[in-house]
Amino acid sequence: MDRSAIASPITTTSDRQILGFNFQNSYVQLPERFYCRLDPTPVAAPRLVKVNVELAQGLGLDPNALASEQGVEILSGNRVAEGSQPLAIAYAGHQFGHFVPQLGDGRANLLGEVMARDGVRYDIQLKGSGPTPFSRGGDGRAALGPVLREYIVSEAMAALGVPTTRALAAVTTGEQVLRERVLPGAVLTRVAASHLRVGTFEYFAARRDTEGARILADYAIARHYPDTADAKNPYRALLDAVIARQAKLVAHWMLLGFIHGVMNTDNTSISGETIDYGPCAFMEAYDPATVFSSIDHHGRYAYGNQPRIALWNLTRLAEALLPVLAQEEGSEEAALASANEALSAFPGVFETSRLVGMRRKLGLFTEREGDAALAQDLLERMTVNRADFTLTFRRLCDAAAGPGNDSGVRALFTDPGAYDSWATKWRERLKEEPTSAGERATAMRKVNPTFIPRNHLVEAALNAAVERQDLQPFEELLDVVSRPYEDRPGLGRYARPASPEESVAQTFCGT
Repeated sequence: MDRSAIASPITTTSDRQILGFNFQNSYVQLPERFYCRLDPTPVAAPRLVKVNVELAQGLGLDPNALASEQGVEILSGNRVAEGSQPLAIAYAGHQFGHFVPQLGDGRANLLGEVMARDGVRYDIQLKGSGPTPFSRGGDGRAALGPVLREYIVSEAMAALGVPTTRALAAVTTGEQVLRERVLPGAVLTRVAASHLRVGTFEYFAARRDTEGARILADYAIARHYPDTADAKNPYRALLDAVIARQAKLVAHWMLLGFIHGVMNTDNTSISGETIDYGPCAFMEAYDPATVFSSIDHHGRYAYGNQPRIALWNLTRLAEALLPVLAQEEGSEEAALASANEALSAFPGVFETSRLVGMRRKLGLFTEREGDAALAQDLLERMTVNRADFTLTFRRLCDAAAGPGNDSGVRALFTDPGAYDSWATKWRERLKEEPTSAGERATAMRKVNPTFIPRNHLVEAALNAAVERQDLQPFEELLDVVSRPYEDRPGLGRYARPASPEESVAQTFCGT
């Protein structure tokens, strides 16, 4: 495929409709083996739950029109918008380390793409929109709880500054879905830079379809990494770019205590966005071994394992690209050497990104040799003392002004003396900084959030929506986590860790 077909907007014959969609459909221009063309399956009685007004406006869409009867019909899959060419994308993937040669969009339809006001092309996808040829016996539907979880957490991640897919809307379907029990059905409208995954490349590699892999690589270059098109070896440059973005993304997760929960290769985005919020969660008491996913029995995707798993997933991408790299490099041996060289950059990019972020969290704006050890020492003391990750760093913003403001942090440690001895070393390091205490505290508050979507609050909001049809807790929590860095009076309960009675030990996949 000609890379220039994605580099600039595609002209369509559709007029802009009242809803504001002016769909473009670059993916449908790829060969037919890349996807299956089909419309969403209509639902019985769609009702709007939420439209993301700010996101809609950024996409050049009218949120009021999306909330209209006609808009809800499109957001539920009951109507295909003019200009849309819905499809389900084919991909494969390693799930918990085991390769599945065909997965694909088993309950999703890509409606098309829109050019947002920032000049970026975004996918508009319905999730829970009915069965597809990739459903593998599933019903193709989604339950309300997982839809609202993805809405809350993805919007929280966006507000925290993490690259992520986002939620444009959620609707209920008026139908029930059978999981462990009968649950109300829903459809999420997801916005993504694209839905290209490591597993998309694996799909073609498993079929020894080198031409397909090359076409996909050209599409990824044009869509996400146009600067690599002019490199001496564009496909190696593409691999380098994806590795760098993933390294920086996972470093960002680690700096916020985020645990994805199901880091399969089909959940690893080529664009470098966080995608597929299933059994995800934010850690409270700091412990690198923390796992929440009910299906992660051996801790493969534990918080502390995420960098290693990211590299493992990227190694699968490199393997899938080897035939394309061989054509570019001139031999299989040269391709293998090039791929290994690219992968070897991951640890350095990750550690650098994490250390830069950790310095900012600690109020350090110059570089010193002992900074990594200082940060690691704090984390180890937090582990032993079960200190809350988010609150520890937020309260350090106050403590940075002097020992008189230490009480909030000390209260988080079972042995406050463990914090005291670390804080002595930290303050010695702060003396080397040129910034004032006030400037430091202000800067620290921009990277250390007060509010995250704590697991017990998310579960309470979902339970209210599912069991009592009460969406108020969902709305309130969404409002709080959409402004995570602000201290807001009267919202203390959203910042506090769960009590033993409230604690949520497991989260569940919404499939």
